[in-house]
Amino acid sequence: MPKPTVDYSLYLVTDSTPAILGDRSLVTVVEAALQGGVTVVQYRDKTSDTGVLVSTARELHALTRRFGVPLLINDRVDVALAVGCEGVHIGQDDMDLPTARKLLGDDKIIGVSASTAEEALRACEQGADYLGIGAVFSTATKTNTKNILGPLGLRQILASLCRSSLPNAKAVKTVCIGGVNAHNLQRIIYQSTADATEDTRKSIDGVAIVSAIIGAKDPEKEAANLLQLVKSPPAFVVRGQGAKGAGVGEVKEILALGGDVISAVDSKTPLSHNMTNLVVQNFAANVALAVGASPIMANYGEEAADLAGLGGALVVNMGTVTPEGLDNYAKALKAYNLAGGPVVYDPVGAGATSIRRGAVRSIMNSGYLDVIKGNEGEILAVSSISQPSSSKLAQQRGVDSTATLSTEEKAAIVSSLARSERNIVVMTGKVDVVSDGTRTFAVENGHEMMGGVTGTGCVLGTMVSAFVAAYEGDRLAAVLTALVMFGIAGERAAAAVAGPGSFVPMFLDELYKLRRESAAGGVGWLEAARVTRVQG
Repeated sequence: MPKPTVDYSLYLVTDSTPAILGDRSLVTVVEAALQGGVTVVQYRDKTSDTGVLVSTARELHALTRRFGVPLLINDRVDVALAVGCEGVHIGQDDMDLPTARKLLGDDKIIGVSASTAEEALRACEQGADYLGIGAVFSTATKTNTKNILGPLGLRQILASLCRSSLPNAKAVKTVCIGGVNAHNLQRIIYQSTADATEDTRKSIDGVAIVSAIIGAKDPEKEAANLLQLVKSPPAFVVRGQGAKGAGVGEVKEILALGGDVISAVDSKTPLSHNMTNLVVQNFAANVALAVGASPIMANYGEEAADLAGLGGALVVNMGTVTPEGLDNYAKALKAYNLAGGPVVYDPVGAGATSIRRGAVRSIMNSGYLDVIKGNEGEILAVSSISQPSSSKLAQQRGVDSTATLSTEEKAAIVSSLARSERNIVVMTGKVDVVSDGTRTFAVENGHEMMGGVTGTGCVLGTMVSAFVAAYEGDRLAAVLTALVMFGIAGERAAAAVAGPGSFVPMFLDELYKLRRESAAGGVGWLEAARVTRVQG
């Protein structure tokens, strides 16, 4: 008998505890979930007697067969044999896979829990049909999780499968579990995608849901909603898709969009919501006003839900790292991701301390970051966290904040990180390098006096946020335009002042003048752009 073909998209794991199920019938709740579109059911009950397990499993199997959905039993191979269902799911502390296979036969599905790359690869070697990878986030339904992976850890396990020489490692099906719900599943699916090669990706094949369905007031409605979310892209991906100029690759073509980008900022006055340190708040607000944006300095995460609905962008500037600050960042990231608003992340001092490296991981796991902008040392530190097994140069130099890399080395790191995170990455310095993972550009505009003023790097993030919020075309063109305009304004200001004391007001004036010129159709200043395309 051939093994059934399984759609793992929406994988329901049951929970019979009163805290989740309440006083309802598990069979009734599962039936409603199946009507809503659940594609796999795993019966998990760690406390009931064998007789109860077999009786309940038979009822569930009658249901799942009616809907054409496989039923798997958690851990208990004996119950699966007694019921004659489609297979089992076993954990690292349960019966080993070879023994389970010998008892069940080759026509049954066997899934294995994995929380590390080693566990995942061992399960593949032993012939697992799918992997349940987690826990992605902490969850009240399972307290004995070995570690919390986050989307970064999930992606790193998928990457290990991509790189493996095992015959079935790239093809094995995968689902993620642990704290997955309607608020985060689209982001998890999008962020966890890993590269096998430059043109081949491996993504999870489904999400395993427990309490979000079992504990829902209307399991059918919730299952239908979750399935729709699984099959559709997140709001932050939908925004701007297919808009004017998307994907142009030549310097002349992408710079030609600069006038449109700046005009969009001038006409829309986008909100720039800054979560930043006190040192640069005034400077950042004035830069936002100069380029035509509307700034707000708001570090309290509870405000973000309202602010995210205003069509602007969020800047997370990790100037001060505290537990309260990280919690506020997480709330704001969630709000902007759900609204589809762009997020610009500045990992200030990312490689300086273990606390800051931990904060970077926390922030990256908390939400999708449309743009990551930092200096050489900061981007190297972020890269070593995002790609610990593949970014050797980043591992070697991640704690070094001095400029040591060639433009070609910068391009390689920035493009790799952007491809991994599926976003845009900017490495600032004497030569700025920006990439979306496919197209990589070097920008040589700017002046050394900009480095002599506190906060110029931070306020660049504010300017980038305004540009990506206003321009719904090619997002890389928006970021590149911001870099060029920022650099040329710095050059013009430096040429007209005696030193850094008078530089800041002149710099603001130049930003304002460039914006007004561009809004009126005067983009001749872009001829001063020193931009080259480099190999990533």
